[in-house]
Amino acid sequence: MSKSLPNSLPEWLGYIERQHPATIALGLDRVRTVAARMGLQHPATHVISVAGTNGKGSTVALIEAIARAQGLRVGAYTSPHLQHYNERVRIDGVDVQDAALLAGFAAVAAARGDTPLTYFEYGTLCALWLFQREPLDLVVLEVGLGGRLDAVNLVDADAAIITTVDLDHQEWLGHDIDTIGREKVGIARAFKPLILGDDDPPASVLRHAYAIGAPAWRIANDFFAESVDAQHWRWREVGYAITLPLPMQALGAPVQLRNAACAIAALRALDLPLEDAAIVQGVANARIAGRLQRFERAGVEVLVDVGHNPQAARALADWLHTQPQRRTVAVYAALADKDALPVVQALVDGVAHWHLAGSQSYGPRGQSAQALVQRLAGSAAAAGHCHADVATALAAALQDATAHGRVLVFGSFHAAAQAMQWLNASD
Repeated sequence: MSKSLPNSLPEWLGYIERQHPATIALGLDRVRTVAARMGLQHPATHVISVAGTNGKGSTVALIEAIARAQGLRVGAYTSPHLQHYNERVRIDGVDVQDAALLAGFAAVAAARGDTPLTYFEYGTLCALWLFQREPLDLVVLEVGLGGRLDAVNLVDADAAIITTVDLDHQEWLGHDIDTIGREKVGIARAFKPLILGDDDPPASVLRHAYAIGAPAWRIANDFFAESVDAQHWRWREVGYAITLPLPMQALGAPVQLRNAACAIAALRALDLPLEDAAIVQGVANARIAGRLQRFERAGVEVLVDVGHNPQAARALADWLHTQPQRRTVAVYAALADKDALPVVQALVDGVAHWHLAGSQSYGPRGQSAQALVQRLAGSAAAAGHCHADVATALAAALQDATAHGRVLVFGSFHAAAQAMQWLNASD
């Protein structure tokens, strides 16, 4: 191995960022070539792949928690991370250590030769290499972008989930729901179960599933998620039902019931032991950072969410409508390539005042708060206060919020990470 290769995780992350001229370069030829050289095969006895516009990370966390409650050894690969790269690769519920990542990155470097790999491709191959070295019963893989041409699709999954299909990343996936659905359903495999979290999936998804013989399990059709009371919900299918606690730290956002329902459906679709007690325990214990994560400062409730597209904003609005009425102040920081106006319009009835934060520190996709205002022209959010960054905006929003009020921070993974860092430092 070349002596010029990095010696620490930060150095490695900088190195892999420079190994391809593009941040995103969809396609499987390069990763397949390198994976073959690395001897990568099926990373576990069973594999579930998870695609979708929103809800992927939560669904992975729920599958992982339920399977671990059943006593299975589980690996999980997710992206992006919030605080530390290690969050992307978990084995038995624990983030992998730096040393393991360094060994994985070195294995990729030794195998790739002159083949250029993107940051995400490098990380995916590293994760698969680490999983293959462990005796795992189940690996859960979160698709990075789309599905058909995403590096995760290198693996033939035993079950696939498409949580939702909506508009996002149009420059890569297409400008209408049917085209985007066609990209996402590329993770489905012939005669393997496909779990669908949309009540009415795009026709392209159903056509492809039918064409390859993948049995489609549709929420509100083949399985159901039904509210029972303020603390419970019911998952059911023909001949089976189970009453469960609300998922994700008991926040009970309506969308989390769908994510939990898809997680249960996927596990039941596989030839795995799955006892009722494990489902109950897993749903109760599942955790994921940055999804309506709650903090409190001086009597003000602070909620941090990674939501960054119109569908996610509608889910946030739905959740706000289920909560006790409080004056809600929003901190919003969006990347320049996101469709910001529909996002703030979805929350117009739930937000009393807006604080807009600049995102230049996020890299070339960032923008100033003033540039964001221009993109929000005509909306109530455009009249909000502008701030250089999320930390400054959050401090101002806490001053703006009345006692017993609420601050909602959202707009990107970067915004959530910065808010959590500031909140943890000020605790």
